[in-house]
Amino acid sequence: MIKLIGAVLVLFAGTMIGFAQAARFAERPKQIRSLLHALQRLETEIGYGQTPLPDALHRMSLAIPPPLSAMFAGIAAELRSGSGSTVGEVWEKALTAGWASTSMRAGEKEAMLRLGATLGGSGKEDQLKHVRLAALQLQSEEATAREEQQRYEKLCRSLGVLGAALVVILMV
Repeated sequence: MIKLIGAVLVLFAGTMIGFAQAARFAERPKQIRSLLHALQRLETEIGYGQTPLPDALHRMSLAIPPPLSAMFAGIAAELRSGSGSTVGEVWEKALTAGWASTSMRAGEKEAMLRLGATLGGSGKEDQLKHVRLAALQLQSEEATAREEQQRYEKLCRSLGVLGAALVVILMV
């Protein structure tokens, strides 16, 4: 009886691990898409609204889901506090601290770090060009993420179940 309960628990745990990994593959394109919408909003705020950067970032944070919203809200709050840090420093610190809670990878992070290094330090047109460049880079990363999702999502689920089944067979 105890072996049966243990086998069920192992099978359940392995399956959940596979499904959790598959969920990360599914979440990455969604988060990149949210980031693209946020950049479009930022582009609008800078280009047409001529909104100050902390306000634009705060509005951006309200329009996107967590964990991305927390990063941008933190950047906006830090810029409003007048700590004396540059936009690039605050941007890099917030992205580095919050990136682990996302499903995104180094390519997306690199594009966002390059964008943060240029924001607030030049004219409106130059900033808009950098926002558009970051959006193009993220679109490329999104296409890659969708391909990986199609390729690996089902595989992860299957491997979780089959790996757990193998462990159960070896236990019995």
